[in-house]
Amino acid sequence: MNHQLALQDIRVIDMTEAMAGPYASMMLGDLGADVIKIERPGVGDMSRGWGPPFVEGESAYFLSVNRNKRSLTLNLKHPAARRIFHELIRGADIFLVNQPRIESLRRLEADWDTLHALNPRLIYCAISGYGMTGPYAGRGGYDVAAQGESGLMALTGEPDGPPTRYPIPISDITAGLYTVMSALTALYVRERTGEGQFCDTALLDSQVAWLTNVAGAYFATGQRPRKLGNVHPNIAPYEPFQAADKSFIIAVGTERLWARFCEALGIQDTLGSDPRFRTNADRLQHRGELRQALQEIFATQPAEYWLEKLRAVKIPCGPINEVDEILNDPHIQARGMIVELRHPVAGTVKSLGNPMHLSHTPASYRLPPPLLGQHTEEILDSLGLSPAEVAALRQEGAV
Repeated sequence: MNHQLALQDIRVIDMTEAMAGPYASMMLGDLGADVIKIERPGVGDMSRGWGPPFVEGESAYFLSVNRNKRSLTLNLKHPAARRIFHELIRGADIFLVNQPRIESLRRLEADWDTLHALNPRLIYCAISGYGMTGPYAGRGGYDVAAQGESGLMALTGEPDGPPTRYPIPISDITAGLYTVMSALTALYVRERTGEGQFCDTALLDSQVAWLTNVAGAYFATGQRPRKLGNVHPNIAPYEPFQAADKSFIIAVGTERLWARFCEALGIQDTLGSDPRFRTNADRLQHRGELRQALQEIFATQPAEYWLEKLRAVKIPCGPINEVDEILNDPHIQARGMIVELRHPVAGTVKSLGNPMHLSHTPASYRLPPPLLGQHTEEILDSLGLSPAEVAALRQEGAV
């Protein structure tokens, strides 16, 4: 089968930094879009300086979310740079920006009104901490703040422990994913209307949206959800247990699974017939006693022993892996989730693959993360600028 690139005719102008925006533009690049990453001359994306670790001077953080992009340096405070920027916008399909203050965007002539007038088909994706409307609009936004304000941190960790930050920038990544969904939706609408639109994605909105069943419980009861640690608020047993060598997860979500679970462990005549554990509601009420009894059983054998028994009767379960264990797992590698690209400075660079597996238009990994300004001459040449003109722009500090 000859695979095509889903977004092969789409051009993205990416003026974002750090995680949320670059993650979104990388996803679009993986789907085939031509992504031009606009960076500040001499400085670039702030995450280029985030480390250690560095690989031959290149930030591992930056390398993780910036493949399939070309880097163009532009100083948008310079009129000549703004003219180049506007020329790119005229031929673009999607524009990504993570500047939260409309006044700053207007000074750079990068606001929605200006760019929409230049290109009515443009899909303008603004990513910020709090969105472009509402009483908190304009505030700077960071992942850890969104985790805290959204209620996520208050629910994370053990019941008697402090609020706990999720160890990856989950609010940034969530906002990046919603930005991709917004952009693709707007592209679909544009096919019908011919018009672009403004997409306003906030880290806080994106993270609050993940409360889902927790919010549903609050709406139903009016009671503040309590921190539960690793257990499920509505299902038992549905949690980690410690085997003789390591921890593993079981998820017994139905009464049919509970019966099979008891048979696999040989406890159908003991715990399985105990009236305290007959139904899920009973098991929730007596969760502590059930957990203690199961923990005593699981501690007698290695995790893989129990996992084999449970998998044999189709009980949802799995090991609790360290990061190195899952990144070297043969299933993850077989799914194409580890990408290797040759970087001009850092050598072979590995990153995580795109989890969107499309049969006819799969993700494509074409370009390694760019050096700062690596493609400036190439892009300016495509706009018709001569080498002498580019040199003059460099001399002026425009690029």
